[in-house]
Parts: sequence; structure tokens; C-alpha cells
Amino acid sequence: MNTLCMESGFVSLNKQGEDLCGDFFTTVSDDDATTFVLSDGMGSGVKANILATLTAKILATMTANHLSIRDSVTTLAQTLPVCSVRKLAYSTFTLMQVLPDWQVYLAQFDNPQAILLRDGKSVEYPTQELMVGDKRILESRLTLQSGDVFLLMTDGVTHAGLGNLIPDGWQREGVLQYVEEIYTPDLSAKNLATRVADACRDLYLERIDDDVTVAVFKMRTRQAVNLLVGPPRQQKDDEAFMHQFFASEGTHIVCGGSTAQMVSRYLGRQLIISEDYVDPDIPPVAKIRGIDLVTEGIVTLSRVLEMAGRYASSQSIPSHWDTRSDAATQIARVLLEDATDIHFFVGRAVNPSHQSPSLHIDFSLKMSIIEKLEKILREMGKRVTVEYC
Repeated sequence: MNTLCMESGFVSLNKQGEDLCGDFFTTVSDDDATTFVLSDGMGSGVKANILATLTAKILATMTANHLSIRDSVTTLAQTLPVCSVRKLAYSTFTLMQVLPDWQVYLAQFDNPQAILLRDGKSVEYPTQELMVGDKRILESRLTLQSGDVFLLMTDGVTHAGLGNLIPDGWQREGVLQYVEEIYTPDLSAKNLATRVADACRDLYLERIDDDVTVAVFKMRTRQAVNLLVGPPRQQKDDEAFMHQFFASEGTHIVCGGSTAQMVSRYLGRQLIISEDYVDPDIPPVAKIRGIDLVTEGIVTLSRVLEMAGRYASSQSIPSHWDTRSDAATQIARVLLEDATDIHFFVGRAVNPSHQSPSLHIDFSLKMSIIEKLEKILREMGKRVTVEYC
């Protein structure tokens, strides 16, 4: 397994009263490179959204196809629609292209300069000025290291608090100091982006005067998680399935009562059942020595799926995220925050106790939960494999 990967997190807050965000973020990825573009369209609402969307998509596509930033910006200037009121076609951008060897090309135009954290502290990186027509673009080339964090933002972030709590606004220096203060090595990209956006919301006193967008990229070590749910369809396959599960490196999670009993028999270790309900709606965790987490199956995984859907689409982290210890939250944290590579081991055995009409639980529901969870995790950029037996 390639030991390094790039984790990303993205949060946008619309300007007060606007249905559409005037900022836009996009990604284009292929075998050669991954290109990210964050753009801020002039003004707000629909017009700004159109400008930002066109800018981000044109730049990302052209850069991914190996055109120079000069050619891309020239094309952009000829393409953007001109505002009938201001007689301008204007949109800022920050473009970051990452190669497989973690070489990075950065091109920035009129957005607040991206912040690079290394070991939790801000570091300066080289920039070179490039003029394309009347546009001053800052170019940078550097190599990322494990633990590096890049934070891209629009000026809605640096303007937060302007004229209210902070006369001149938060400014880049204020953002920089804040992220240094809250940084911890295990803080995920999504969590960091969310905390910066939440701080902006507070500085705006809940009345956001400009679109806010934060995109965070974190270099981290890959972490494998293996989740076993359900025994194999044929009992004779139990031992081989168990051997494969435990031979896989990483964290091991066991879901389901019959699954836990199978693991207990295989390992020759006691299954300890808890009656400590942290949440009355979620069955408590159990314990088997050597297993990282043992939980109930279908009810718990249903809640995990709900949490995953909210996490992937939400602009915030659940308020209980860091404090709750119920089984579903523990699994969700591991899958959504900690894991980069997830291997589902799904047994096809039918649990007779789940076929009662009064329980509204059947085998197809388990399969549906796994499939939907797999889709969400893949869309988050995680490597996911599912193995059935």
C-alpha cells in the first residue's frame, strides 16, 4: 500500500439571503494528476455562481489537459460573460495541481494566499509573479510532505468580522493564527475546514455578508479499516472467511450478534456483552479481546449510514462528534475521519431472527445499507472494497 495519500475537506457558506453560492470548487482527476480549483465570482448569487463555475471548470479542464496557466487564463478572459452593470467579467481563483509523487503546482489570482502548515506551523513557500494581460498570478512549485496541510479560501473568510467584531476583518494573518491554535495531528481536513467556516459564521454574527469557502488538503498516512458484518452463507466457509479478515492489516470492526459469536468461536475468546446503553436507540458495544470494536449489526449500521449521509453533504461536523461514545458514532468516526482504505467483509447468511415481519428487517436491507455506505465513502475519495461470502 502506498503509505501517503491526500485527504480533502470542503465547506461553503452562502451569503445571507442567497440560494446559490458565488464561490465554486471543482476537482478533475486522472492517472497523471489531480487538479483542484476554487473560484470566487464577482458579486453574489446567480451571476457570481455562473462566473465562478465557468472559471473553475475551464481552468481545471485545461490544466488537466496540460495547457499552461497563461493559455488557460487567456481562454478564460475570452469566455466569461461580461456583467451588464459593471461591464466586467471577473472571477478570482486558486488552482492546485498535485502529481502522483506529491509535487504541487499552485496558481493564485486575487484570492487570499493559500496557507501551508507543516508540523502544525505556517511555513512560507516560494512564489513567482506571472503577468497574463492585466492579471497578476502567483505561481508556486513545491513538494508536499507527510502531515502537510494546505488551506485554500475565498475572501469571505478574510473579510469575516469586517466592521463588526474586527474593524479590518479577520485577515489572512488571523486565519493563520487560528488554524495554528486549533491544529492537532489527528484533525481531519473536513474537520479543520468546518472549524474555520464556523469561526467565520461567528465573526459575521450569524449574518454572513459574503460567500465563504474553505478547502483543506492534508497529507496523511493511509489507514486501513476492515469491517465484518454477517457470517458466510455456508458455515463451512466460516474459518476461511475469518482467516482472510484477520490477515488484513488495519483496524478490525465486527458488526452483528451472530457475527460476534462466530469471531468469538474462531479466536477462542469470550464475547462480553454490555448493557450500558449510551443511546437508548442504539445497542451498546460488546468486547472481544483483540478486536478494536464489536457492535450490533443492522440497527447500528443503519444509524452509521444516516450519519455518513449527513457528514458527506453537510457544511458542519455533528456537535456530538467528539464526545459521543455510542456504537454508531464510533464506527462513523472511524470510517469517515480515520480510514482511507475500507474493506467490507459481508457474509450472506440469513439471520432467522431478522425475518419477522414485525422487525421490518431482512437480508436485502443489510445489502442495501452496505451498498449505500460504499457509495458515500467512494464519493468522499476513500478506497473501498466489498467482499461477499
